[in-house]
Amino acid sequence: MAGAGRIAIVTGAGTGVGRAVAVALLAEGYGVALAGRREALLAETAAMAPAGKGKALVVPTDVADPASVANLFARTHQGFGRLDLLFNNAGSNAPGIAFEDLSIEKWNEVVAVNLTGAFLCAQAAFRIMKDQSPRGGRIINNGSLSAHVPRPGSAPYTATKHAITGLTKTISLDGRRYDIACGQIDIGNAATPMTARMKKGVAQADGSVREEPTMDPVHVARAVVYMDSLPMEANVQFLTVMATKMPFIGRG
Repeated sequence: MAGAGRIAIVTGAGTGVGRAVAVALLAEGYGVALAGRREALLAETAAMAPAGKGKALVVPTDVADPASVANLFARTHQGFGRLDLLFNNAGSNAPGIAFEDLSIEKWNEVVAVNLTGAFLCAQAAFRIMKDQSPRGGRIINNGSLSAHVPRPGSAPYTATKHAITGLTKTISLDGRRYDIACGQIDIGNAATPMTARMKKGVAQADGSVREEPTMDPVHVARAVVYMDSLPMEANVQFLTVMATKMPFIGRG
């Protein structure tokens, strides 16, 4: 198996894209630390691992809490001895709030998870990867099509996803000397609890409300496995995977 012996952390592993990626990595033989706020959902993800494949470690985590993040990485290092991959996936949203009505509390909530949480996890992974032997590793940040083009009423989500692109580029640059690669996967309309509203119709830039196509998150999982299958001399800097007929190209 390509991933046998490799160690990964997946945040937001209890549902959706995080669950799909975690299960795919486990199927490849990775040891995977499953991070998320709800332990029961993480346990469900762990139970989905094919028999005799990778090993799952359930670590309830709030990525917006520095102490909780520190515990996640300490337990992963204690349990597995190293870290080869971080899939920085945990995220929050505040869909459909008019810009003028957005509260500072909701803004701070989304920023804390999507941006500060991603930073805290990336920094903790960077520190381990820099000092371990063999040195190095890979960080894959979950961006979004909103890292390129916003939806109506999505200021906090879109702002954080644009910021993730800057974080990805900075980690790529600062990680070179330590053999740490960083890439970003931008996902459009994977069928998850966060995108369930797509089937009911979502606001478009022209003011209309329309149902949008979605895709199985397994396609995202395969893409992440591919990104980490490359030798450390190669890196997928940015990759977009999306529902073929979603209104992204031509949006607005």
